[in-house]
Amino acid sequence: MTGPTSQFSDPQPRDGAAVSLPVLGEHPKRGQVIRPSRNARKRAIVLATVQILIIAHIVQWLVMGTTTTPVEPSEAMEFSKYGVINAGLIFFVLALLSTLILGRWFCGWGCHVVLLQDLCGWMMKKLGVRPKPFRSRLLMWVPLLLGIYMFIWPAFYRFVILPFRDVPDVQPWALQAHLITTDFWATFPGLMVAIPFLLICGFATVYFLGSKGFCTYGCPYGGFFAAVDEYSPARIRVTDACEQCGHCTAVCTSNVRVHEEVREYGMVVDPGCMKCLDCVSVCPNDALYFGFGKTAANKGQPKHREPKRKFDFSLREEVAFGLVFAAIFFSFRGDYISFPLLMAAGVAIVMLWIVWKAWRLTREANANLHRFQLKLRGTFKPVGTVLMGVATVIMLFVVHSGAVNAMNAVGSWFDGKVTVSSREVLSGQIDRSDASQLDHAGQAIAWYERALTTAGGQRTLSIQWRHGIHMRMAWLHLVRGEHDLAETRLRAVVDDASGDTRHALARSLGLVLATQPERVDDALAWYRHVLVEQPVEHAGLIVDDFMTLAAQHSHIAEAAHDILRERLELVDEETAVMRWLALLLLDRGELAEGIALLERVVEIDPDDRAGRELLEAARRSR
Repeated sequence: MTGPTSQFSDPQPRDGAAVSLPVLGEHPKRGQVIRPSRNARKRAIVLATVQILIIAHIVQWLVMGTTTTPVEPSEAMEFSKYGVINAGLIFFVLALLSTLILGRWFCGWGCHVVLLQDLCGWMMKKLGVRPKPFRSRLLMWVPLLLGIYMFIWPAFYRFVILPFRDVPDVQPWALQAHLITTDFWATFPGLMVAIPFLLICGFATVYFLGSKGFCTYGCPYGGFFAAVDEYSPARIRVTDACEQCGHCTAVCTSNVRVHEEVREYGMVVDPGCMKCLDCVSVCPNDALYFGFGKTAANKGQPKHREPKRKFDFSLREEVAFGLVFAAIFFSFRGDYISFPLLMAAGVAIVMLWIVWKAWRLTREANANLHRFQLKLRGTFKPVGTVLMGVATVIMLFVVHSGAVNAMNAVGSWFDGKVTVSSREVLSGQIDRSDASQLDHAGQAIAWYERALTTAGGQRTLSIQWRHGIHMRMAWLHLVRGEHDLAETRLRAVVDDASGDTRHALARSLGLVLATQPERVDDALAWYRHVLVEQPVEHAGLIVDDFMTLAAQHSHIAEAAHDILRERLELVDEETAVMRWLALLLLDRGELAEGIALLERVVEIDPDDRAGRELLEAARRSR
C-alpha cells in the first residue's frame, strides 16, 4: 500500500464488482504512528485529585459532624427555588464565569463524572473495545433543556406562574446564606441509586454512546457550559504548519472533528470541546495551540466548505426517536418510578440507543456491536436476538409505566379539586353538603385504584409510590367520611414500610383513629405500638400528635407517662420525647426530674426554643 488509496475486493460485493475504499496514506514525516498524549496523564492526575478532595470533604463531615454545604452545581437549584446562597451556587457561578474566559475547561479538568467516563474508556481500550460515538441532532439539545428545567424553570414558575395560582404554604423566596450544614447528604441519593448511576452514566453510556456519551446527551451542567463556550475567546487554534494528518481528531475523546474545524475556521468551534489539550500534544508538527482570539460565535464563514457532520438518524427518525426518548425519560421521572434527574437522563439515552439499534436490525442485513455480530446476511445471531428482546421489554415497560403515570395524573387532577383543609377533616367538622367535593374525592380514589391495579397492586415495582398512593387514598376516604376504609388502606401498608415512609403512614393511621371518639383506646394502643413495641425512628411529630390526644383524655395522659419512659429506654436522648415527659413530670409536681430532663434537652439542642422556654418557666416555679 503505497498511495493514498488502495483497491480491496469486498468478500460479498452486492453488485459483483470491486469496491474502492479510501485509506490514509503515509504521513510524509511521521508515518501513521500517533504519539501518546502528553496531557492524558496530567489530566488524569488532576481529575483524581478532584475526586480525592470530594472524598476528603465527606470524611471531614463524618468526623466533625459539620462542614460546608456540598460543592456541587445541582445545589444551585436552591437559589432558584428559595433564594438560598450555598457553596454549590458559588461554585457553579464561578465555573460559568471561568468558562466565559477559558472555554469549556471544567468538564475536561474538573468533573468527577468525566473521570469515571475516561476510566471506563481506558478500561475498554485495554480490552480491545473502541466505542463508536453516537450522533443525533435533536438529542444534543437535551442537556440544555435539562439545565433550564433545573435552574431557570423554578424561578420562572415562582415569579411568573405562582402569583396566579392559589397554592397554600409556599416557602417564600428570600435571599439567605446557607454555607455550613450538618446534613451534608440530604440532597444526595443513597447507595441503591448511586451505584446504578455510576454503572449507567459511566460504563453503559461510554459503551453504547462513545467516550463522552453522558456529557453529550445527559449532563445539564454541560448544557450551560457548551452555550457559554460559544462566547469564550480561548480556543484550540492552528498555525500554518498544519498538514491535515488527522492525528488530532483521532485522539479527541469529545468526538470533535478537530482537523476539519481548524482547516475551515483556524480554530475549534465545536462546543463539545472540553479543552483537554490531547489534540495539541499529539500534533506531529506542533501546529495546534491553546490561545485567545475571536470567539466561536464570531467564527465567520468557512474557508472552503462547512464541515459536514454525520448523524445516525435521518430527519424523520430524529423526531420519532426524540419522542421515544421523551417517553422513556418520563417513564422514569413520573410518580410511579421516580429516578433522580441525571440518572433518568442516562437511563433514557442508553435505552433509546438499544431501541434504535433494534429498529436498525429490522432494516439491515448486517449489523454488529463492537466485537459482537448481531445480524449477518439477514440472519439474527444470538446476541442480536437478545438485543431485540431487551428492546421489546423496554418498550413494554415504557407503555406500562406511561399508562400508570397517566392514570395517576388523572387521579391527582381530581385530587387537586378537593379543597377541604386538614383542620376540617381531623376535627370532624367537615361540611359534606358540597357534593362536588365528595365526587372529586371519589373520582380521585377510583383513578388512583386503577393506577395501583395496573402497576401490580401489592406487587408493584415502586414500593414507595404504592405507599404514597395508599396514604393519599386514605386521606380522600376521610374527606368522604369513610374512616374504616381509610384505616384499612393504612394498615395494609404501614408494617412493610420503613424510614420516613413508615413514619408518615404510622402518623396518618394514628390521626385516623384519634379523630374518632369511639376509637380513642385503639389510638392509644396504636401509639404504644409505634413508639415502643415496633418503634419508628425520629418520632417527634407522632409524639406531638399523641400528646395532643393525651391532653383531651386523662387516662391517656396517665398511660403516656409510662409510654414515654419506655420510649426513652429504647431511643436514648430523643429531645421531643424528653420535652413531653418533662412537661408531664412538672404537671405531677416532680420538678427536680422534669428540670433535669429539660436541661439535658437544651444541652443536646441549644436551638430548641420550646425546651428553653419550658426550662425557664420550671425554674421560676421552684
